[in-house]
Amino acid sequence: MTTKQSDTADGAGPAGGFSAGGAQPHAGDAGPVGRSTDGEAPSSGVTGRDGAAEAAREQATGVPDGIGSTDNRQAGATAPDGPAAELTAAGQSATGPAGGDATTKTRPGAAATKTGPGAAATKTGPGDPGAADKPAKPGQDGDAGKHEKTADGGAGTAGAAGGKDTSAEGTEPADRWSAFGPAPDPVLSRPRRAVRAAGRFLIHEWTLATVASLVLAVLMTWPTLRYPRYTLPQDYWDPSLQSWQMAWSGHILRTDPGQLWHSNTFFPDSWSFAFSDTLLGYAPAGLLGNGPEDALLRYNILFVLAHALATLGAYALARQLGAGRIGGAVAGVAYAYAPWLLAQAGHLHIISNGGIPLALAMLARGHGWSLRYGYRPRRRHAGWAFAGWLVAAWQLSLGFGIGLPFAYLLATVVLVSTVIWFARRWVVRPVKRPFGGRLLLANVLGGVLFAAVGALLAVPYFKVAELHPNAERTLGEISLYSPPATGFFTAPAESRIWGPLHEGARAALPWHPEMTLLPGYALYALAAGGLFFSVWRVRHRIFLLAGVLVTMALAMGTRLLDGRFTYVPLFDYLPGWSGLRTPGRLMLWTTLLLGLLAAGAVTAFCARVREVAAGRVPPWPGPWLRLATLLPLLLVVVEGLNTTPHPVVPQQPAVMRTVDGPMLVLPSSQALDQPVMLWSTSRFQDMVNGGSGFTPRSQAQIRDASVSFPDPLSIDYLRQLGVKNVVVLPGRLAGTPWEGILDRPTDGLGVTREEVDGAVVYRL
Repeated sequence: MTTKQSDTADGAGPAGGFSAGGAQPHAGDAGPVGRSTDGEAPSSGVTGRDGAAEAAREQATGVPDGIGSTDNRQAGATAPDGPAAELTAAGQSATGPAGGDATTKTRPGAAATKTGPGAAATKTGPGDPGAADKPAKPGQDGDAGKHEKTADGGAGTAGAAGGKDTSAEGTEPADRWSAFGPAPDPVLSRPRRAVRAAGRFLIHEWTLATVASLVLAVLMTWPTLRYPRYTLPQDYWDPSLQSWQMAWSGHILRTDPGQLWHSNTFFPDSWSFAFSDTLLGYAPAGLLGNGPEDALLRYNILFVLAHALATLGAYALARQLGAGRIGGAVAGVAYAYAPWLLAQAGHLHIISNGGIPLALAMLARGHGWSLRYGYRPRRRHAGWAFAGWLVAAWQLSLGFGIGLPFAYLLATVVLVSTVIWFARRWVVRPVKRPFGGRLLLANVLGGVLFAAVGALLAVPYFKVAELHPNAERTLGEISLYSPPATGFFTAPAESRIWGPLHEGARAALPWHPEMTLLPGYALYALAAGGLFFSVWRVRHRIFLLAGVLVTMALAMGTRLLDGRFTYVPLFDYLPGWSGLRTPGRLMLWTTLLLGLLAAGAVTAFCARVREVAAGRVPPWPGPWLRLATLLPLLLVVVEGLNTTPHPVVPQQPAVMRTVDGPMLVLPSSQALDQPVMLWSTSRFQDMVNGGSGFTPRSQAQIRDASVSFPDPLSIDYLRQLGVKNVVVLPGRLAGTPWEGILDRPTDGLGVTREEVDGAVVYRL
């Protein structure tokens, strides 16, 4: 199978933006000048030399080609040289709709007669006393005297001919020679040019890919957008926290950006916004709207968009590396809708992973590098490289949960690429390989920006680790979340296809929400096929397989050989790695690599289908062959179907819109406080309540002290902290340590008690 055949296997042309992923190599990289490189026969029309001839003609005549004249350039490109060419010119000037003067071409010694507008050009032989007015027929020698007789031996016939032309005006036959050259392109008006440009944009590959990703995201996450102001996907615990995070970042950027990291929750602790991944990259969306309902709407919209971006990003990466369109679609869908991600539906910072493959695709595009075609210097583009660094920085701002491994991967890629570059240039193969000053500048500026964003975001987290030592994870805690090998073949309960069938396997897992890591059986099968049948080179398949095995070993945490040679060294020596709690989320990288292996197999399969179809009449795939090429994509989509619940979020109590802070809302716990954080988005008053990845000791002490509230000790303690109001929600007290709080007297305690819209408020 040739490269050209495999490139066009599924109708894949060059990608509009990520052209390295297109089916054909660049004209400057392969193929001689003037030869087609896209698999089609070279055109028989005008070559590149016609541009100079056209410019010279326009300069001599003052009239651009194709405006008010016959396109002689195009006709000349197909007509032979010599006498036939002369007759062609004569025939065009005599019979064509020329609006100006026409000059006839004659043989040596013949007289050239210049006729006026509307007159026919005459052609005379040597020594012929009379001139025949009838134009010469093609193929004749031009000796008109031997074939035609004049009316009175003079030039009077010219007038007759002129009269004949005049009478035939408006009904003049088409030029027979115009069939040998294309007609000049019409001059379009500005509105028509705009409509044509809009049409090209609408049918462009990347426009269609974006729209398809959005439509698929809406369908695959349905009914997320059915009641977006009242429901949340999976549960309303962590999603409520993350809805508050986006609302807080937008609110504080409008009011007091300097207090970004000191949120209104976890009073009186500081740096509380850094108690968990912040989703700070979504802060611009937080600038819009106010209150809990707008926060829920914002979350649900971004939840759907995150799936669309993940699909589009993985598709762009596969296309840039050299996969076809269907292969890229398989990689994109498998990456965004892998069954194991269904268990993470309540963690938007994990679902928001599309910036990872998109940044890698942009960086590869900017450096002119493709897995299939290697390094092509003429495809370098500094703008794409810098944009890749920007997207990488934005991805990092969403959280270190998946951003930290991404940052270390980029650092490793930069280091290894630099070493290989200099080794090839100066040691192994001392051949100058161009890089470019612009690209170097883009990498330096982009890399510095990425590092600066990471450093600035890391400062609050290191501060939290210093103030709250219990925020750092221990190896014992990592062991609790480390999945066994069976987790790679077990689907979460939210999987529509495999969920009910794997109920027994999930029961055997210690903590199945973080240990059901099935990326999809269809993806496993396609990736396994890609090891033997693929458009990737053998060494690249081995490299991808090694990446799959390494990331799987890391995702097992301390389960594999106690992690001594896999996870524990990273935990001990890489800064920030000790803050990661769940090793299984590294399955994200396994899924991406499996998707690339599958994309190579599907692209090769589509190429084979086109080879088989080439022998058919007509030479294109029939319906069954087309269905066969779409079957892998269909299998991956079906395996990503879900039964994710969308519970209704508890309605905000009216008291949360009236009571000032600092306040304490009872009952309080890790889970109960997360909806309370969402309720505070109307006023963002300071409150003791808050839920995150860990519980600060000060908050635990307040909860313990408030169990006996109202009593003198708890009231004095809360007053010392600065708490002014305690709000009790009677409907949430059942089964909690505060169940009997409303039966306790407040006489002599110096507090007032009142009921406000179904809640009880104690004013200290």
